[in-house]
Amino acid sequence: MLMIKEKRPAIRTLRGWAISVLLEAGAIRQCVEHGWMQDRADAHARERAFDTARRDPLPGVSAQDAAGALVEVLDGIGDTCPECPPEEP
Repeated sequence: MLMIKEKRPAIRTLRGWAISVLLEAGAIRQCVEHGWMQDRADAHARERAFDTARRDPLPGVSAQDAAGALVEVLDGIGDTCPECPPEEP
């Protein structure tokens, strides 16, 4: 007998959703070698991410809390990968 399992949502946490929105907007990127998130310091990309968060927040989350989640993620990451050697000038 064929049994169908219900798919779980791909994003399970508000933090995961915020990272997804920031990545999609281009406000952050992932280090190719180590996987660390890096802030791109792109003001236009950040604004796109905040517009998306306010316009289409995660179900059950207010627009204000969604924007706050983006701020928390951005506050928790830097602009360089901690495992990559520093670039020489």
